[in-house]
This record gives sequence, structure tokens and C-alpha cells, in this order.
Amino acid sequence: MKRIFEFRSIRVAMMTLVAAMLLAAPMHSYAGVFISVGIAPPILPVYAQPICPGDGYIWTPGYWAYGDEGYYWVPGTWVLAPQPGFLWTPGYWGWSGGVYIWHAGYWGPHIGFYGGVNYGFGYFGTGFYGGRWEGGHFLYNTAYSHVNVNIIHNTYINRTTIVTNNRVAFNGGAGGIQAHASAQEMAAEHDRHIEATPAQTQHVQAAAHDRANFASVNHGVPAHAAMARPATSSADFARATPARTPAARPAGGNMSKPSAQTSYGGQRNRAPAAQSHPAEQQHSEPQQHAAPQQHAQPHAAPHPSGGEERK
Repeated sequence: MKRIFEFRSIRVAMMTLVAAMLLAAPMHSYAGVFISVGIAPPILPVYAQPICPGDGYIWTPGYWAYGDEGYYWVPGTWVLAPQPGFLWTPGYWGWSGGVYIWHAGYWGPHIGFYGGVNYGFGYFGTGFYGGRWEGGHFLYNTAYSHVNVNIIHNTYINRTTIVTNNRVAFNGGAGGIQAHASAQEMAAEHDRHIEATPAQTQHVQAAAHDRANFASVNHGVPAHAAMARPATSSADFARATPARTPAARPAGGNMSKPSAQTSYGGQRNRAPAAQSHPAEQQHSEPQQHAAPQQHAQPHAAPHPSGGEERK
């Protein structure tokens, strides 16, 4: 009886601590706080982005979720936006009060704070550079979004130099990303938001039922780090093509010059011919259509397919 009483006392104390941390948290962190963990998430894996399956799909980057058996990888995937004009703000792990707290992602008209985490493919720690909405249609920035321009014609090219962090997957604490929400990101928290779509929720549930996604099994290198479409069941992972990973990773994971096939680490992952990136030969829009710049400067970088940018 004494042990039961002690266990209940500890449980009540933990719940009180978590509640106190939520009340003490800044306003922008209220939305979508679901779970707290005492162990830091692994670093983000290096992988290539699959080609966009069709018009209107928005890239949602992969991340480490937490389950009964520890951290497991939720593959990055293309998702149909719930309505025109909405963008995806990724979730992130944040250190607070001695634990890592998960702040869930959401859809909204502007990109909010996602911990300064560099998820790659346009999500370089602040804002989104993979595309933009215009006239009810999503325009893809082929510098950071892998699309087939023979099928999807609403594209443009804009490259930037973005000084950002390495592959650390959490904000705050020892070894974490020391980033804070900007005024613009805090303002985005007051927009109308939509939670993850049913397809995204099902995708997370499917990932949790595939043991190969758990860090304890894949040691931080998931076989299916990204998928073209959200998984509907764990069987989809067995049928999926294993993620292509760059052969070499620079020490320190410097990501100062992202490119269309760059995921993490700053290296260019040159895709095979079957998934080449012909955007330059097909379509390019003037620079005045560039995605909003946040702490970035124009930079003429080699095209990810290996060719030089057309002048």
C-alpha cells in the first residue's frame, strides 16, 4: 500500500510540473503541446526528397516522434494542403523545465516558429522557401522542391544563401538550437490554424507501427526517411523504396548553401537520371517572384541536377 501511495504521489507531482511548465511557456508555444520526454531526439537523418506527386501538394518534412518504445521516425511526405493559401509550419522539440516538449505542427496562412530546426527542402530554420501561393495556386520553387516540370508548370527558381544550424532536432538546452521566435513568427500564431489533416495523422500512426522506424532499431538512419505520399498502414513502408542517402557527409553538418537535392549537411545529392531535376531547361521566373526572404541574400548556386544556372 505504501508503494502504491508513493507511486501516485510521484505521478501527481510530475503532472503538476508539466502543467506548471505549460503555464509558464510563452504564448507562441501553447498550440499543440502533446508530450514531454527526458531524452533528446536523435539528429535529423540525411535523405533525398521524392518527386512531388501532383499539383497542390506541400512538402511536410520528416521528424522524430516519440512512442512507448522511444523515438521513431515519421517520414517526410507530400501532403495536399487543406485549403488554398495555407502553408505547413513543422512541429519541433523544445527544451523546457528539464524535459523535451513536442510542439505540434499546423496549417495556416503564414509560417510560424518551428524552433529554428533545419528540416531542409525549404524549411531552413525560419520561414519556408519551397514555394508560395499566388492566385489560388501553389507555385513551386524548384531550387528546393523536387517536381516534374513537364507535368507541373507553376514553378519558379530562386536560390538563396541561408546561414543556419546543423542537423540538431531540438530547440534550447545543452546542445540545442538557440533560436527564438521573431515578431513575424509570433504574429503568425494569431492566425487561423488547422491541425494536421487526416492523411497526416494516419501517416504518423502507420509510422509508429513499423519497428524499422524506431531509432533503437535503425540507429538514427531510417530506411524510409521520405515518401511521395502519406502512408495509410505499416505495409506501405514494406513496399516503399528505401531512402537514398548521400555517400559522404561533411563534418559538422554545415548547411550554409542549401540546394534542391540538399537535405541536411549542405551537400548536393545528385539524383539518378530517373529522378533528374530538369527545371532549369523548362521554366524559370524572374527574381521578383522570389519567395519571401528572411535573413537571406541572393546566391547563384550550381543547379542540383549538376548543370549551371542559366543566365
